[in-house]
Amino acid sequence: MRVLVIGGTGFLGHHVVAELASRGHAVSVLSRTPSPDPGRLTGDVDRLTEGEWAELLDGHQGVVFATGADDRSTPRRPAAAHFHAHNVAPVRRLLAAARRVGVERAVLHGSYFTAFHRRRPELRLAARHPYIRSRVAQAAQARAAAGPELPVAVLEIPFVFGATPGRRPLVAPLVPWLRSGAPLAAPPGGTAVTTVGTVARATADALESGSGADLPIADGNLTWRQLLVELAAAAGRPTPPTVLRLPPAALGAALRGVGVVHQLTGREGGLAPEHLAALLTRELFLEPTGDGDLAAALRETVRASLKNASPRKP
Repeated sequence: MRVLVIGGTGFLGHHVVAELASRGHAVSVLSRTPSPDPGRLTGDVDRLTEGEWAELLDGHQGVVFATGADDRSTPRRPAAAHFHAHNVAPVRRLLAAARRVGVERAVLHGSYFTAFHRRRPELRLAARHPYIRSRVAQAAQARAAAGPELPVAVLEIPFVFGATPGRRPLVAPLVPWLRSGAPLAAPPGGTAVTTVGTVARATADALESGSGADLPIADGNLTWRQLLVELAAAAGRPTPPTVLRLPPAALGAALRGVGVVHQLTGREGGLAPEHLAALLTRELFLEPTGDGDLAAALRETVRASLKNASPRKP
């Protein structure tokens, strides 16, 4: 199968490309900048028209969308417009073009928040958080554009650990704190976690099976306290750390302070600060679906954090 991976040089896309190639698939990668690599196509995801997408997709049987705006973005208000422009509109054009040129299957890298949107409607996640709203709309509009003959699988991805060359892990700023002798602090609640390898394998499996399902991905579940302890061990802390309980009220006050800063600067987060503490202090757990080595992935994450100790210049 010939597959176009959009975001194929990114944190997850890099591993998807390697996994597909290891299974014998021919992989093309879409990049913003020209490359002499014959498998590298050039285009700006946010600007490509449906017709331009059709030209890029012609001759491919599968497509993976592994890019977009993540929940850490704090764009100018209103945030909903930003997330729609980066997560929804490009995917709608992409899938309409894919349908037109006969692409047979597609996979989107989404967020595990959409799984909780379905399971816990009383939390009103899409109504409260622009980022989650964009992910819900992304899946719906992608499938509407693709039509019934082009299955679109949506991987619902939680916190991911592992390393990608040239990429600075999300937890990198925490590593000095984790390695120090200082006490740590964690709120109640926790999260599902997975590894880059599990995401790559799940992506390839969904493509090969022609799945059109919502696919929550997880290798396990950790409380925030457990996650800090595991990361501290991976960072080489010689003795188990003391982890103080961070009261939900204290977390909520800190996040509301972030919201005030956003208001004063004309910005808005993808996850609304005034509702975020109530979300993060829940057990955002999923049924494990993978068999990735979380301990190894945590060690790789810490090593990559130390290697890339200084953020890259944009």
